[in-house]
Amino acid sequence: MKKKYLLLLLSFTLTGVMAQNVQLHYDFGKDRKYPTTTVEMYKPDKWGSTFFFVDMDYNVADVKGVSMAYWEIARGLKLGKGPLAAHLEYNGGFGQFKADPYNGAYQINDAWLGGLEYNYNNADYTRGFTLQVLYKYIRDKQDASFQLTGVWYMHMLNKKLTFDGFADFWLEDNTFNNSDETVDETKFVFLTEPQIWYNFTENISIGSEIEVSSNFSGNKGFMVNPTLAAKWNFK
Repeated sequence: MKKKYLLLLLSFTLTGVMAQNVQLHYDFGKDRKYPTTTVEMYKPDKWGSTFFFVDMDYNVADVKGVSMAYWEIARGLKLGKGPLAAHLEYNGGFGQFKADPYNGAYQINDAWLGGLEYNYNNADYTRGFTLQVLYKYIRDKQDASFQLTGVWYMHMLNKKLTFDGFADFWLEDNTFNNSDETVDETKFVFLTEPQIWYNFTENISIGSEIEVSSNFSGNKGFMVNPTLAAKWNFK
């Protein structure tokens, strides 16, 4: 489950606040039914900001322990005092699975991204969004790709309710083997993960995420994978 909660970049870009949180999701998607943990950190400085997250899946029906580990790290560099920033990013990870008579493993292709982002926040930081236009290089797969990213957040009911998420659309050549031995080829991937959170306190939140994707993570076509989640915000 890929997460990219750059909404933190929106929420805190101009406030000078460092944010950290830990999330626990239980994925109810088809052929999933396993927990995922996420650790996020955001830290601004006078030149811009740094953001990263680490995802770990625990598919205990398949392996004993972590079945997939994935991380992203992004650096924003201010371009003057306006809403534009340069954006640099790295993505990568790996996974393991049971295979008879031996276990197997796979690599999530490294990806490097670079481009521009535009950020907007309203006066009281209860609503905001960012738009990114990025060049994307995927190791051993796509030398010249692109990615378009949109991120949003919205605080409601005196910040008791938060609606946030992201949407990615990028170029990536994938092939899928069908049961009739034919092969389908796709060129584009779409992924969005809207979340809804009820914030009991500044530290504790309960909510849900719905991953909606097309041709993502080895799955051909459209998929919907909901989760039930809890989050601890470090204050």
